[in-house]
Amino acid sequence: MSHSKYADCIRACIECAQACELCADSCLSESDVTKMAECIRTDRDCSQICWTAAAYLSRDSQFAAEICRICADICEACAAECEKHDMDHCQKCAKACRECGEQCHKMAGVHA
Repeated sequence: MSHSKYADCIRACIECAQACELCADSCLSESDVTKMAECIRTDRDCSQICWTAAAYLSRDSQFAAEICRICADICEACAAECEKHDMDHCQKCAKACRECGEQCHKMAGVHA
């Protein structure tokens, strides 16, 4: 598969990773940080796998599809967690996670 076929998935992974980083950081500024602990943890996990998926896709790794399957699962979990919170940063993160999950499922040949 050529790198151009990965472009949408790479873009979605990078945008999701950035949204998760911002969300986790913003959660740390909320008045009740302990209430946001699971969101922060999930954001961090999601961000890390998204950066990793983008790297695997960028180098056309033979393991890219497997990484994308895992990335999609984590993105879905992160979106579900972020959707529990009304803050704008959580809602934007959830949207980015849903998009990334969809792109990763498509890339991995899995239908969500």
